[in-house]
Amino acid sequence: MDDLKVRDIMQTEVITVGPDTSVRELADLLAEKKISGVPVVDGQGNLLGVVSEADIIVQDAELHFPYYIQFLDSIIYLQSFHKFEERFKKAFATKVGEIMTREVVVVSPETSVRAAATLMTDRNVNRLPVTESGKSGERLLGIVTRGDIVRAIAERE
Repeated sequence: MDDLKVRDIMQTEVITVGPDTSVRELADLLAEKKISGVPVVDGQGNLLGVVSEADIIVQDAELHFPYYIQFLDSIIYLQSFHKFEERFKKAFATKVGEIMTREVVVVSPETSVRAAATLMTDRNVNRLPVTESGKSGERLLGIVTRGDIVRAIAERE
């Protein structure tokens, strides 16, 4: 498995959306294609982020204000206020660019499948965009999913 590279198993026909795609259109696309997430790209095919079902369901989840205590004239939050702010923004977003994850774990076509599997496990992600660096950013070449790696394991044994 060490000699197998991401380029050998990646999907090159990738379903993508743009940052201006509505959240409703995204939900329809994921349901229609029976997929759990997609890369978000600009007009030149550069990776901007990834958006998944988890980003959509935040809009239907209850929003809980973080617990806090008041001490003198100050408020001390006992939970992350930053996480609350992120969930709040996602809860009322209308465009994919507002709910996507911008810090994306990516791999190159030359990454070993073993390294990709390790990244998925360590970072708890379901898909890894395959990119190459260009003048204008990270150009999307393909995607590797957990299913792709499972199929590669099954074929090798």
